[in-house]
Amino acid sequence: MKIYFASDFHLGFPNLADSHRREKLIVKWLEEIKGDCTELYLMGDLFDFWFEYNTVAPKGYVRLLGKIAEFTDKGIPVHIFIGNHDMWMFGYLEEELGVKIHRTNQIKELNGKTFFLGHGDGIGPGDHGYKFIKAVFANKICQWLFARIHPNLAFAVANYWSGRSRVDTKDLRFQGEEREHQIIFAKEQLQKNHFDYFIFGHRHIPNDIKLSETCRYINLGDWIINNTYAVFDGDRLELVRFEASGT
Repeated sequence: MKIYFASDFHLGFPNLADSHRREKLIVKWLEEIKGDCTELYLMGDLFDFWFEYNTVAPKGYVRLLGKIAEFTDKGIPVHIFIGNHDMWMFGYLEEELGVKIHRTNQIKELNGKTFFLGHGDGIGPGDHGYKFIKAVFANKICQWLFARIHPNLAFAVANYWSGRSRVDTKDLRFQGEEREHQIIFAKEQLQKNHFDYFIFGHRHIPNDIKLSETCRYINLGDWIINNTYAVFDGDRLELVRFEASGT
């Protein structure tokens, strides 16, 4: 068995040409792993912005969506976690592609190992301003009101906001275990239950850190700069960088 994890594609950013280049690289990676993949976890922010109306979904991304459909048509389960940039998935991808959408953190037992999985935003201490904004965006009434806006205007406003909310370059530095919210959160969870792995995205910093003798924290990085992913073969989990010529 091989189970793959990846996060933070941010397709659509910063422009069509760069997004297409990144999308083609991701599709190449998916094609290479399709032969031995038994399950695929995409851990959030696949898109820099995504919002579904009842009869309208964002245009583009046909290469990625088609490749995901190949996985599910082949019987390979595909899990998509909503991120802070693409939390407005309401059923289209599930119905069209046959994927499973996760809106909350998940605890999974995989070949006897316990995984704590999530996008990784809004966890741990502090960051109350972001947590408030996230609650507003997740509110059903706010989503209904936003859906009343014509898509052309709604997407223009949302893409502007998405660009402003992206992690600043100066924040893409590891702050140390004592200050990284995800690691603080993971250590708190370890006080309550045993986990073999915590796997998150969101921070865009590839990291593999030993939290105890039997537990590791993995941040999957991103595909804007790092092109990193994790693979679990049923025994070992590795954080890997993908190159155009292979891994």
